[in-house]
Amino acid sequence: MSVKQLNEKKLDKYQEVLLKEREETQRIINAINETQKRGAKEGNGDLSAYSQHQADLGSDTDESERRVYILEKELKNIKMINAALKRIYNKTYGICETCGDYISANRLTIVPYAKYCIKCKEEEEQRKRRKK
Repeated sequence: MSVKQLNEKKLDKYQEVLLKEREETQRIINAINETQKRGAKEGNGDLSAYSQHQADLGSDTDESERRVYILEKELKNIKMINAALKRIYNKTYGICETCGDYISANRLTIVPYAKYCIKCKEEEEQRKRRKK
C-alpha cells in the first residue's frame, strides 16, 4: 500500500504561497500592534490632557475592539499557515486529515492551509451546527 502525497513540485508551489500569505498576515499583525502601541489619544490626533467627548471615547473603544478582533483572526491564520507548512515538510500536505483522500487543488488554491477535503469539512460544520 503506497502512502499518498503530493509531488515535490506541487509542495514547493504551495510552500511559496503559504510563505507569502504568512508574510502578509505578519504585516497586518505588526501594523495592528503598532497602532495599539501609539495609543488611543495619539491615534485620533487628540494630544490634549483633557477628557474627550463621550461619543469620541465610544468610537475609540469600538475601533480598539475591532483591531483586537482582527488581531485574533490574523493570529489564528498564522497558526493555520504554520501547521500547513509543517504538513508540507512532513509530506502530508494536501491530504485530508479525516479520510486520507487528496484535497482538491481548487480548495487548496482558495484555502491553502486547508486540512480537510470539502466533504469532510462540510460534515464537520454540520456536526458543529448540531451541537449548538
